[in-house]
Amino acid sequence: MLNAKQTNYLHLHFIVFIWGFTAVLGKLISIDALSLVWYRMGLAVPFIFLFVLYKRHVLKVPKKTVVWLLLAGITIALHWVTFFKAIKVSNVSIALATMSAGAFFTAILEPIWYKRKVIWYEIAFGVMVITGLLIIFKVETQYVDGIVLALISTFLSAVFSLINGKLVQQEKASVISFYELSFGVLFLSIYMLFQGNFSVAFFELTPNDWLYIGILALICTAYAFIASVQVMKYISPYTVMLTINLEPVYGILLAFLIFGESEKMNALFYVGAGVILLTVIANGILKNGNTLKKEDSA
Repeated sequence: MLNAKQTNYLHLHFIVFIWGFTAVLGKLISIDALSLVWYRMGLAVPFIFLFVLYKRHVLKVPKKTVVWLLLAGITIALHWVTFFKAIKVSNVSIALATMSAGAFFTAILEPIWYKRKVIWYEIAFGVMVITGLLIIFKVETQYVDGIVLALISTFLSAVFSLINGKLVQQEKASVISFYELSFGVLFLSIYMLFQGNFSVAFFELTPNDWLYIGILALICTAYAFIASVQVMKYISPYTVMLTINLEPVYGILLAFLIFGESEKMNALFYVGAGVILLTVIANGILKNGNTLKKEDSA
């Protein structure tokens, strides 16, 4: 029978599969990245609020926590904007594969954030992921803008995971999600208001766009966001970030099935993606082995 950690690890993989589909939705939705993220966050907030009411969770949080929730909300908003922008200027495969650099960023930042010793194999796996990324970068030079945007998005994702790694020990996942998405959409709204983005045309979406945005907001954001924060009670930010590296595998397969030739890449691209996949598998085996050793010695 699976223990709590193993159950949450499987749940995390399901969430990552949903995130892989998120990238496909990002390409299917015709509006620009900034508008897309505003709709995504804005529609997800009411869903999460209803969930909070249903669960009767208390929304009151300490003032110090509010500051961190604000920072996390802005970080996740910028992460999504740069991610979807990367997809718009390149394609799903490039954006998702580049996101694998998150393991490298987290391996460096997590020991500083949690004030713990550096684990040698985390750095080694991070370097392996970067190697895979460099292979991709070398063979797909026409997508440099998309790769750079995806790298920025990845760094922001790593920072966001570290902030949530601490917040989830203090507050419920649904409460964290509600505040972070609320602050995120507020931040984007203020920016877009000053930029003059809001107009009648802004709210005139096609039926397909409304459908895809609805799926993106309800399933890929409201559900996946709460669930991803919840699993961090049992899994370290580094393992979460490394598992997220499977998002390219799921997303690239889905994108190829849906978009066909436009997602077909150079053979070396798949070599780089394979290096990333092997890294994720090796990390899971090593961490699971260490867990079993601890349980046996307990």
